[in-house]
Amino acid sequence: MGQKVVRFSDLSGKIVEDGELVRIVVTQHPALQDGPVEIEAAPAELAAIDDKAIDVVSFEVFAPDEEPRTVVMPLAEFDKLATDDPMDVVLKAAKKSYAKPARAKSTGEPKVNYGSLEHAGKPHRGKVNDAEKQIIRDHFDQVNERLAAEGLRVLDLADAEIVSRYGLEELAAERAGAVKPAEVAAVTPAVTATDDDAVNEE
Repeated sequence: MGQKVVRFSDLSGKIVEDGELVRIVVTQHPALQDGPVEIEAAPAELAAIDDKAIDVVSFEVFAPDEEPRTVVMPLAEFDKLATDDPMDVVLKAAKKSYAKPARAKSTGEPKVNYGSLEHAGKPHRGKVNDAEKQIIRDHFDQVNERLAAEGLRVLDLADAEIVSRYGLEELAAERAGAVKPAEVAAVTPAVTATDDDAVNEE
């Protein structure tokens, strides 16, 4: 005798055909305490989400003597915080925020964040992300000094593979244009014999 698995919507409790279930991952909600959760629902129960969806902004607040906190608010309300220039102007003029320190692995060992000035440029098998490339472009000499001090290979702008991996084409061109070929001229002064230099043999 065959068996049929019956699935229910977490939203309505109604039976939903197995092939029609929609998986929903809730990443932020006041009721969440241990990270994202998954729920399942019928497609019809989500028909209105596009009409009710709003543009939001997610940002982190780092206040003195306080734990960092994440805030999510409507885009329109966030834009109102800028009272001098429009918010889009403020954001375009803002300095780049590099990747946050990586979380620890499940083994308890800290995960190396190559998008930080402390580790950028170190040899690794993973893909070089934009944060690491930017750090290296902005602090190229400092990164190389650290690599050399740690006994690691330095980033050679004459190495095509290094230049391509870290996106250093523009920097390599600039450095190459600034270095002029050495002009070494070997000059041998001519020696002219004079009467005083002549040696008379009698």
